[in-house]
Amino acid sequence: MRIGLTYDLRDDYLAQGYSHEETAEFDKEETIAGLESAIKSLGYQVERIGHIKSLAKALVEGRSWDIVFNIAEGVKGIAREAQVPCLLDAWNIPYVFSDGLVLALTLHKAHTKRIIQYAGIPTAPFYEIKNIEDVHAVDLPYPLFLKPVAEGTGKGIDNRSKVENKSELIKFAAYLLDRFKQPVLVETFLPGREFTVGITGNDESCEAIGLMEIHFEKTSSLYGIDAKENYEKCITYSVPEKDIAEACKKVAIDSWKALGCVDGGRVDIRMDQQGVPNFIEVNPLAGLNPVHSDLPILCRLNGISYETLIGRILTASLQRNKLI
Repeated sequence: MRIGLTYDLRDDYLAQGYSHEETAEFDKEETIAGLESAIKSLGYQVERIGHIKSLAKALVEGRSWDIVFNIAEGVKGIAREAQVPCLLDAWNIPYVFSDGLVLALTLHKAHTKRIIQYAGIPTAPFYEIKNIEDVHAVDLPYPLFLKPVAEGTGKGIDNRSKVENKSELIKFAAYLLDRFKQPVLVETFLPGREFTVGITGNDESCEAIGLMEIHFEKTSSLYGIDAKENYEKCITYSVPEKDIAEACKKVAIDSWKALGCVDGGRVDIRMDQQGVPNFIEVNPLAGLNPVHSDLPILCRLNGISYETLIGRILTASLQRNKLI
């Protein structure tokens, strides 16, 4: 079986003049090499395709694959993660991970939370600020937590994200609106423990394969871009006690199914003041760096190798697409 590999290589975009922040979600060569090696170890042929423009060129030339393992994040627009899946759909080529509808929806954190709320899953009360005047409609108790509505990898999250009063709310909301040119999500701050849950499989075989608790150094309690890129200096991870783990897994699985995610990914959870696990966000296109990404890290903590993780994801997709 021949498997294509679509991705956005960070070095390519840095060479084009994109900033460190703009390319934060893109993959390093070690990620592509690790993923390629893992897929080959499972007995499949792998062809590197690259970003969406390389994919479009290959499709026009008539190239094809049995399935595409897609980890491309996209560059422009709130629906950027949906671009590669939609292009593959147009050519009737199956792919690993969620479709364009799910990826476009889940990148928009406010739309995602609306569905989570409708499904009756615990999540922090929130407002979506589309312009600075919207801050005056925010009627939630402080402290509040702010982040861009459609970014990943902790972009836009730093020590200013937790605001204690209206003055801080207005100041940081104005900064985020100007910096990222998109709405801002304002949520009730959840003061409790934070977890991330790994999921693989579909339908009846969908399962939480493991989770980890995220422990912050005393100077920070926010899992932003700096913390994620320098996690070895300011973050430690552990497997939580069984009762907490089961409660988090339930929220994660319920959220995953409500949003229509497939094959594999992560759900982030944080506890409220009463210790109730709340949905934070979902990542149906989770990072797959063998060493540094959260999903492989939590798998290691739970005794699952990188190759086994990739095998579970790929098998789930092949079964879903009726290729095995």
